[in-house]
Amino acid sequence: MAVKKKTNSKSIVKEKISKKVEKKMSKLDDEDNGEAEEGESENELDIDIGNAEEEVKKLKEVLVGGDIDIDKVQIENSKPITQLKKGDKVRVDGVEFSVDAHYILIDHGKTKEMAIEIFNPKTDKDYQLRYFVDQLETSMEFYELQEIVYVRRPVKKVEW
Repeated sequence: MAVKKKTNSKSIVKEKISKKVEKKMSKLDDEDNGEAEEGESENELDIDIGNAEEEVKKLKEVLVGGDIDIDKVQIENSKPITQLKKGDKVRVDGVEFSVDAHYILIDHGKTKEMAIEIFNPKTDKDYQLRYFVDQLETSMEFYELQEIVYVRRPVKKVEW
């Protein structure tokens, strides 16, 4: 007569789960040890990392427009910037633009990020001047619309 051993189903399930967890952890340790995978040399890893770094640099250049030093913008104003409205003239580094709109871009609570939409009547290109109300000279940025994205451009002097 065969005697059946009485087992606790909960203990069997726990044991199976712990074995699966151990297998997963050992696989993760093998993948994340920073060494080359099977069939992949250290040199290939360096190339992959190098390519990723180059891609990040290219994306940064597209979004920011290259390396731009953040300096104070020289501002010469004939009236407060808050009074600029559609039709007013603004000069950016000697080039004259017309104001199309002036609005709050983002209200941060204590301060407001403003945008002045401007365009060059000669080339019919669109631009933006962005600034924070409480930090005009240090926060003024100039953007050019390219396709559907505004790309930051360097600016030294703005006058109106």
